[in-house]
Amino acid sequence: MNKEELSKEQQILRQMRKTLGNVVKDVTPMGGRPNPLTANTIQDIKDCFALISDREKELADKLGFEQAQPYYKDGEPPNANVINFVKPTKQ
Repeated sequence: MNKEELSKEQQILRQMRKTLGNVVKDVTPMGGRPNPLTANTIQDIKDCFALISDREKELADKLGFEQAQPYYKDGEPPNANVINFVKPTKQ
């Protein structure tokens, strides 16, 4: 497989994931209504997402992408300090 073929497969997988996600959003019931999907269908959708994710990872590995590392546009990670807020005790 060359990079062009991998890229095409990645586009297909991305579109499948996006479309499947939109279908799930469209059929998700609001406000306590029963779900129109059966438990088997819901599990099948979860399995499809898992397969798509696994294949996307395989393709990324073939192309040498490191998915664990975030990308920063300027090349440096943001400098942030974490501040813990402690709620004062009532006395």
